[in-house]
Amino acid sequence: MDVIQAKGADSMAKTRVGLLFGGCSGEHEVSISSAQAIARGLGLKGNADKYEVVPVYIRKDGVWVMNAQDVLISGEPLPVPEEQVVTTTDRLPSAIDIDIWFPVLHGPNGEDGTLQGLFELMHTPYVGCGVLASAVGMDKLAMKSAFAQVGLPQVKYMEVLRSQVYSNPCVFPKLCDDIEAALGYPCFVKPANLGSSVGIAKASDRQELEAALDSAASYDRRIIVEAGVVGREVECAILGNDNPKASVIGEISFDADFYDYETKYTSGQADLAIPASLPSAVVSVIQEQAIKAFQSIDGAGLSRVDFFYVEATGEVIINEINTFPGFTATSMYPLLWQASGIEFDHLVDRLVQLGFERTGQNPQEP
Repeated sequence: MDVIQAKGADSMAKTRVGLLFGGCSGEHEVSISSAQAIARGLGLKGNADKYEVVPVYIRKDGVWVMNAQDVLISGEPLPVPEEQVVTTTDRLPSAIDIDIWFPVLHGPNGEDGTLQGLFELMHTPYVGCGVLASAVGMDKLAMKSAFAQVGLPQVKYMEVLRSQVYSNPCVFPKLCDDIEAALGYPCFVKPANLGSSVGIAKASDRQELEAALDSAASYDRRIIVEAGVVGREVECAILGNDNPKASVIGEISFDADFYDYETKYTSGQADLAIPASLPSAVVSVIQEQAIKAFQSIDGAGLSRVDFFYVEATGEVIINEINTFPGFTATSMYPLLWQASGIEFDHLVDRLVQLGFERTGQNPQEP
């Protein structure tokens, strides 16, 4: 707090933004790409006079690396040394002069509330959703419960536990029978607590269902199985705290069975239409439901909300919310706001200001 007060007296002092990226999840490389884009954004135009970026990298083994400019420049993960003894202090940030943290981590141990809890304990402002919204947004089963409470339409789904999948030969076939009866084919099997389509599989018959359940159980003890839906995949970006705003709607089209990890992060694998060609009434419904979903989990700062639009019936069905979407060159979130009139440099600036707004701490204000 002393640092913040001292800087407030000097209007020319730059805000030091701790750009935190990398992490222990399977989305480590995507995090680096997102951080590169955000670092560039914080150095564009007027931002260069306002912000000093302090890159802090979390290696795949959980070690925090301060002033990690080399990783940002190269875009390559640091190797994990062999036979290294990692202490508790290696896994935590050292005393460092940071005004606000910008956590650019996707998936577990970054986007799920754990890191946000650390920032809360440090009494340090940070960008994005808080502990509750991050945790609920990461857990697909908790997320669906929150959506149901506010009346958002969803596909049919079932909860499955790892213990049911790894059970005796009598229980597992009965589980598959129940899924077939309740949801039919095709259905989608997902670990409850992973992001970016990791561990997700489409099942079109009994053999694929059994394999998908086995795979998902290797990632998480809780699994969600959803009924398939024939619809257009559309997305809406949210920006704000207590009075969030919705972007124009974007649409994703691709040749794969579903929007998997490779399709999502490989250039040329998916086509993005921004704005999507949709009736104005449908656009309004999607925007209203996106804000409703964001508020249902107590979101803050940013989120991307994904929907299915079933043209045959005119239905809009919510799929999921992503509390820290990607910021790579192929990522929908910044592209949606660009199409809505907010350029990238203004977007990252706004996100930092929203982070301060949540805590009432801003070193640029006297």
